[in-house]
Amino acid sequence: MLRDTVDRRQVLRGAAALPLVFSLSQAHAAGAARIVSLGGALTEVVYLLGAQAQLVGTDTTSLFPEAAQKTAKVGYMRQLSAEGLLSLKPDAVVGTTEAGPPAVLDQVRSAGVRVELVKADHTWDEVQRKVATVGRVAGREREAAALQADLDAQWAAVQKAVAASTKRPRAIFILSHSGSPMVAGTGTAADALIRFAGGTNAITQFAGYRPLTAEAMASAAPEVLLNSTQGIEALGGEAAFWQRPELALTPAFRRKALVTMEASQLLGFGPRLPATVREIQARLQAVTA
Repeated sequence: MLRDTVDRRQVLRGAAALPLVFSLSQAHAAGAARIVSLGGALTEVVYLLGAQAQLVGTDTTSLFPEAAQKTAKVGYMRQLSAEGLLSLKPDAVVGTTEAGPPAVLDQVRSAGVRVELVKADHTWDEVQRKVATVGRVAGREREAAALQADLDAQWAAVQKAVAASTKRPRAIFILSHSGSPMVAGTGTAADALIRFAGGTNAITQFAGYRPLTAEAMASAAPEVLLNSTQGIEALGGEAAFWQRPELALTPAFRRKALVTMEASQLLGFGPRLPATVREIQARLQAVTA
């Protein structure tokens, strides 16, 4: 009887200690142990939250930080395969609503994998949702809240600087990573970026992307052109870019006013957005001075 009483007391003492032990680690223990990130911005957040040890795979747009380039790749975020994703045995897949195809993500869900998609609407709220979602999936809500507070302060400062600008340059973004070059209309990440940086998108006649034509460029009369560094490389370099006949009729051509930036930073709408907008705003003002 005495031995039974002692054993029960030991068990009860051990049970009483469990909540204290769990409370010290529950913030991270609740997170997914194996995460696949679909989208460069989300991958950046994973690293900023210190959750890279939980990251087992990324898509091909995840180029920053440099360590992300060494992760297992599951392909382009819009052209995924269930086999590629499931081969990494993830507990969770985090992406945006631009990831797909939807049928592939449904297959991944059916396999018991948690799939979290952030609405992509090219707003500051999108950046906030990305930070919060990664924080929740990785079990790092506290770190996510601190990061968001810092980013919100950066964003407020950038908005104030942009509002002080007196010029609103007419700009066009040209997408030329592959195939025939296209221009960005309304409802695109490029359109939002131009506006955030204090410019005016010279293409308002349509939404989405359409082929670059001489007629469109002449009527839009952009003062400055935007492109990604990858897009310029795909066209053979800056000299080859300016040789395109569609550009000759624009004010931008006369000034050779071109602003470029690495694609995932330029259009990724991630934690580097405040710095991106600040730099694009400064360069738009400089090339149209």
